[in-house]
Parts: sequence; C-alpha cells; structure tokens
Amino acid sequence: MLNSELYFVFPGNLNTNTGGYHYDRRVIEELGKLGSSVKIISLSEEFPFPDEIALRNTAYIFSSIPDDSVVIVDGLAFGAMKNVIRLHKNRLYLIALCHHPLAMETGLNPRERESLLQSENYALKNAAHVIVTSQNTRKILIEDFSISASQITVALPGTDRYPFAKCNGSPTRLLTCASLTKRKGHDVLIEALSKIDFLDWQARFVGDETLDPAWACELKNRAELRGLSDQIEFVGAVANISLEYQNADIFVLPSKFEGYGMVLSEAIAHGLPIVSTRVGAIPEVVPESAGILVDIEDHSALAAALKKLILDNDLRNKMQLGAQKAALTLPSWGICADLIAKGMETIPKK
Repeated sequence: MLNSELYFVFPGNLNTNTGGYHYDRRVIEELGKLGSSVKIISLSEEFPFPDEIALRNTAYIFSSIPDDSVVIVDGLAFGAMKNVIRLHKNRLYLIALCHHPLAMETGLNPRERESLLQSENYALKNAAHVIVTSQNTRKILIEDFSISASQITVALPGTDRYPFAKCNGSPTRLLTCASLTKRKGHDVLIEALSKIDFLDWQARFVGDETLDPAWACELKNRAELRGLSDQIEFVGAVANISLEYQNADIFVLPSKFEGYGMVLSEAIAHGLPIVSTRVGAIPEVVPESAGILVDIEDHSALAAALKKLILDNDLRNKMQLGAQKAALTLPSWGICADLIAKGMETIPKK
C-alpha cells in the first residue's frame, strides 16, 4: 500500500503546537524515511466545525486526489467531513487517524456533541483503516462505534531519548505542558495549588494560549484572584520544550480526558515523577512506579498528591527512578511509523 500515492491531510497549520500536530509531523517524517513520498494537504482551520465554504473547498481538494491514492486524514477533520467521505470512499483508500473521538472534547454543547457523534460514526465506519494512538481509543472505537478490531492499528506516539532531569530544585519546580484549553484542567490545577500555597514551590504553565484566548485570560485571572501570581508563571508556547522538562522536578497534568497524553510520555522520557488524572489513556501511559493518578476535577485529591510529592523526598526519588526505568521501554517514532505502514499493508485492494 505504501507504493501507492500517499497523502496526509490535516486542518490548519501543521506546525500548530499541540500533541496531535506533533504526532502528525513526526509520522510524516518517519514514513518518508521508510521510502514513501508523502504529499501533505492543509484544510480549513475551522475543523472540526467547518462552515459550508470550508466543506466545499474540502470536497474540491479531495476531488483532485488521484484514484486509488492512500489518504491519511487527521481525526480533527476526518470525523467532521461526512459528505466528503461519502463522495470519495469508493475511489480512495481513506485512513482515519483518530487521536480520540471528537465528541469527547470538553466544552461541547449537546447539539455539537450529537452532531459530531453522528458524523464521526459514519466517517469511521467508511474508513478503509483506522489508526489510533492508544489502546484506550481502540477500545472506545470497538465498543462505542462498532469498528472491527481488524480495521484498527494502534500506533503509540514515539519519544526521543533525553538526558534525565536532575529533579533537585529549590523551591520545587512544578511543570505542566498543555494548550490552555478547558480539557487540560488548568482550572483544577489552580484550585489545587491554592490549597498548598504555603509550601515552597514554583509552577510553570507551558502551552499555547491562542487556541482559546478567553479561557487563557480566565485562567490568569483565577491565578491572580487566588494570590498565586508570584508562584505561577504562564509561559506560552516555547521553541525548545525539552529544556522545560530538564529544569522541572515534578510534572503535573490534570486533564479531563486524554486519547494518549504525549506530554506524559515526554515527561517520563525525561525521568520526571508525575501527578495526573485517572482518565482515558493516562493509566496506560503512566505506570504506578512513576506517578500518582487522581480522579478528574478533584482539586483536593490533586493538592494532596502534589503536597505528598513535594514534601516526601524519598517518594519523589522513588518515582523519579520509576520514570527513568519506564523511559527505557517507550517506543521510538520509527516504531510508530512502522506500525502504521504495516497496518496500511493489511488494507484489501479495491
């Protein structure tokens, strides 16, 4: 199948600083190393809520793709282009790259959620193959979308190898890396930190503030109202995120859902102890030896876990070693791309 024309389709800017786009960039790069010439196509940034103009442009773009081409479509667009898929499913090999179902995004109203569920259900059922980034997403697609297990390839995100963080900061340096969107739970983290403001810590919130500017502003106001402006720094997006991990002592991500949580595997790759939530694929990514997981939106439990790691040096050192051992088992991006390539080879010829 890799001998066919291979296209990779995504909404907006491929250089967008999120885990999903990072996955796309690295997969494109690694598929190229496997000998495939990957042609990239950018769709409207309005996905997953495209207007009629965006959908007409998308239909036009897909009409220009030659028959029998293999087309990998990022899930931000794939699940929201039902009519385009109906038009082209019989002449193209349409492959869905599903990081997690669109309807599981936080902040949707009931109408938006139902619309996305119906559209994505049709889209996935008419995909030639589906790539997912975790066993948890695979389970959801089988149980909730009735997708055959044989049609799904699990390709866990890869990681690179890094020197381990020293984890010896004073004050204790807390790091969260996530776009400032509601699903990432920064509001819960601010409430948790307000409960332990008497401890000696500094926190850095690293992540894109432009995806939901109103929410980013709300978070900054909350931090100020809780009297945490001197302890929490909103950093924005950074060019070299590895330096953030290298300079941290504890990584925290209070997400309300994660299809995988690439920043967690990056934290493990840097040998950081972790505090996160027991939701989605996070328990797959964070072993008990490397972190503490709490229920979503439970700021009291989150505060207790952070307090425990900040005060208990022996526990923090133990989880630091646990993360370092887990780092040695993480897959590379080459392995990720190889799994995708092998999955595409199983697609029957038209």
